[in-house]
Amino acid sequence: MEQEVKQRKTGIILLVSAVVFAILIAGLLYWRNGKVYESTDNAQLDCSIIPIRSVVTAFINSVNFTDNAEVKKGQVLFVFDTIEIKAKIDEVKASLEIANAKLISAKIKTMSSNESANASDLTVESYEQSIISAKANLDKSQSNYDRTRALFQIKAATQEQYESAEKNLVVAKADYNKSVSIRKSSLSTTMSLKSLAKSDESQIKLAEAQVNQCKAELILALQQLTYAVVLAPCNGIVSKRNVEIGQYVSAGQSLCVIVDNENLWVTANLKETQLESIKPGQDVKIKVDAYPEIDLSGKIESFSGATGAKYSLLPPDNSTGNFIKITQRIPVKISINNLSIDKDRVLFPGMSVFVKIYTN
Repeated sequence: MEQEVKQRKTGIILLVSAVVFAILIAGLLYWRNGKVYESTDNAQLDCSIIPIRSVVTAFINSVNFTDNAEVKKGQVLFVFDTIEIKAKIDEVKASLEIANAKLISAKIKTMSSNESANASDLTVESYEQSIISAKANLDKSQSNYDRTRALFQIKAATQEQYESAEKNLVVAKADYNKSVSIRKSSLSTTMSLKSLAKSDESQIKLAEAQVNQCKAELILALQQLTYAVVLAPCNGIVSKRNVEIGQYVSAGQSLCVIVDNENLWVTANLKETQLESIKPGQDVKIKVDAYPEIDLSGKIESFSGATGAKYSLLPPDNSTGNFIKITQRIPVKISINNLSIDKDRVLFPGMSVFVKIYTN
């Protein structure tokens, strides 16, 4: 009997020792694993959500998708009525033709003005030659008069010769003065023609500016025509449709959004006290709350530029006097390595996930 009691005590001691040993081993493993990773359940799936807005102001002729449908990149989503846009294109084309005609007319007019100014320059040169000739004739007549007058005074020339020399001098002076006056008048005309030519050249620049303006308006109008057909910018799911067929839509108005669910990542909001050993490139294990049996992996890609509180509409201001220290969280972007999962298990942006970041 005593032997049996001793055996029972020994069994109890061994059992307690085994339990204590198991607890120690579990605590050691927990301590060891706790040193090689950081984790958080404050994380969710994210993706690009692209708003689709109207660039033109027109009626909607057709909507080529159903709500929450999958669409492919380049698929036609909306088609706008193009009557007003095409009329604008025709109007701009007509304005461009008028501007080109004005440019041609200005160039021809300028060419004519330049030719007239050049011809007037030649006329001025010819009058300058006439002045030289008239001046030579005047000098000759003046010398002849002086000589005849001297001879007449000593009775070596007749009265008729003296009067003839005097008359020739008067005519020579008149011819010279006439040549000078004509040159002045021609020079004034030349300056006027040159000013007119410069004015016509400025009209060419103005016409060229109008042509360039019409060309720019035509490019814009043609671009507006391409905007009349709205294409999907990427593969995804189209949601939040805000318009109907026949509705008049203004430029900038929201039409729908496309969720790019083929390029997902995880945004984990880590505590600031967890960031000491976390660096880009570290491996991450990802668990999706909706599908706990699925194991995803990823890598730390980047850190946000500020805490989440700084991005809020009304960020906290700790200078108000009532200060309560709260551990801040930093959004961290985690890329997902392999997203090929069963089609029955669809991943949606905003789903909650649990992440474990291996820091060793």
